[in-house]
Amino acid sequence: MTGKGKSGMPKSTPLKKYNKKSEYSYTLGAFPTIELLKNKPEHVLRVMFHSDMNSDRQAEIIHELCKKNRIQCEVQDRLVEKLRDKENCYVIGVFEKYTGILQADQNHLVLVNPSDMGNIGTIIRTSIGFSVHNLAIIEPAVDIFNPKVVRASMGALFRIRFQHFDSFEAYRKQYGREHALYPFMLTGAVPLQTYVPDPVKHFSLIFGNEATGLPEEFAEVGQSILIENSDEVDSLNLSIAVGCGLYEFTKKRR
Repeated sequence: MTGKGKSGMPKSTPLKKYNKKSEYSYTLGAFPTIELLKNKPEHVLRVMFHSDMNSDRQAEIIHELCKKNRIQCEVQDRLVEKLRDKENCYVIGVFEKYTGILQADQNHLVLVNPSDMGNIGTIIRTSIGFSVHNLAIIEPAVDIFNPKVVRASMGALFRIRFQHFDSFEAYRKQYGREHALYPFMLTGAVPLQTYVPDPVKHFSLIFGNEATGLPEEFAEVGQSILIENSDEVDSLNLSIAVGCGLYEFTKKRR
């Protein structure tokens, strides 16, 4: 296919290494590109292959999805080599950045000032794994569209709704009435392992920054939760803690 991408990017538009200020980002690799094409085809600008592509089945799937959605798809060895960060990356999807609104009638995950790209990508994938499809991000925060986040999420980014907020109070003002709020803290009042969630309200599981956690004032927000662990470690990695919280809350809500 030639001409313009689905959203009007001219073929001649020069593509550069990812920049947070850019209006577009990339999926690096076949699997996240397939997830992009399946879940957000309306935002795809073009797809580029390297001639060394070594999976006929993945190439076939991508070509079929591009044809179905009238998306520009072609071999561009030099561009792929320029944009990729690993030599074994043979497919790159280009997509426009987009915004969204959370579903008020669904469970939420709330990340306050997340700063690690690998962590947030893993968290997004884990959240989808437990059928929690709404993510609130409290600024300042990592750039969710960075290709490293997209790759760490294995393309699950394109299955989740996310919304940015300037402060936690802004999130609370918009969604606090419909949700029971559960900040996870080292000083949490009740253990996760024994706590029984509100059986009626949807939950918002709230986690802080990887290095500092949540500020102490969050102890007054909803019901604070402690993940009990042995005294051989002082805390759990953020993505592990989120996984524990999602597992327990979704299990008990069932």
